[in-house]
Amino acid sequence: MLMFSIRRALAALAFALPCVSVAGFADVLDTPASMSPLASRTLLNGLAMAGKRVVAVGQRGHIVYSDDNGTHWQQATVPVSSDLVAVSFPTPQQGWAVGHDGIVLHTVDGGASWSIQMDGRRMGPLMLAQIRARAAKGELGDQEQTDKLVEEAGRIAAQGAENPFLDVWFADAKHGFIVGAFNLIFETTDGGQTWTSWFDRTENPDRLHLYSVRGVGADVYITGEQGLVLKLDRDTGRFRALETPYKGTFFGVAGNAGTVVVYGLRGNAYRSTDAGAHWAQVDTGVQEGITGGTSFGAQSLALVSQAGTVLLSSDGGEHFVTQRPAKPSPASAVAVSGDVIVTAGALGVNARALH
Repeated sequence: MLMFSIRRALAALAFALPCVSVAGFADVLDTPASMSPLASRTLLNGLAMAGKRVVAVGQRGHIVYSDDNGTHWQQATVPVSSDLVAVSFPTPQQGWAVGHDGIVLHTVDGGASWSIQMDGRRMGPLMLAQIRARAAKGELGDQEQTDKLVEEAGRIAAQGAENPFLDVWFADAKHGFIVGAFNLIFETTDGGQTWTSWFDRTENPDRLHLYSVRGVGADVYITGEQGLVLKLDRDTGRFRALETPYKGTFFGVAGNAGTVVVYGLRGNAYRSTDAGAHWAQVDTGVQEGITGGTSFGAQSLALVSQAGTVLLSSDGGEHFVTQRPAKPSPASAVAVSGDVIVTAGALGVNARALH
């Protein structure tokens, strides 16, 4: 439960210490990330491939990247020192990173430098204005449902930059989603120049945290607390809830064309070969939480656990073999670069041979 505790502790810290301007206090949204030769050895939460480059994001706005499969790392220039959680690169040059304080960062140079696209100061008012506009048009359902959505959006807006985004995924350089705590979800279709709240377009009435969003094949999935798995219904423009046999937290989703795997607490993973209509439990061989995953090749998947164990599958997630580290340490993300597997976690990034 260590990595789960770390993530929840960071989220709790963000909620308890909102970004405010007081004498002697430097707001993390106004403070660039400090440059450090140890940036690649500190807490890093997210990984992505930017073409052949590996990019990792983490605490205090640290972003590092490697052009030699994780052997050497350079630190990026980042305009904030908010804790970063996830990163996505739909092209080798364009990428997005998200994290605490409602921060959304964008890069156009493969992760070497970043700019702010949105933060928690703007996110709440933007969502509230959009929800109110839809309410005025009668698009939110009956009056009771409309009033509830407007009230919830108003409460989030009043909290300022308290709530974190927890994942980001872009299908291409224009279209992407970001998700986060308490059902936060936004879509962009213009590369982040504008964002549209989908707060009212999820079957998540309890406003459970949304931990991951990923495209698998032609579908888009979201996972979250209490067994929550959502799938995009393109006809209605809503995320519909799928029935799953597990009611614990799902930290993520990965897959290939024809197969989707969701994974989470206590080594639990479930696999579907019919776009989420039915699920079968996967024997992962681990008891600790599975916190990160990625797909590579035609049918290969890699997952990583809280103990740093790597789980590899070559058959679309039906079977996994484990690679346990000589010195276990919490891990939260995994990427495959050539014949090297890279993990990120509490002690920074680590690269090892894939086989």
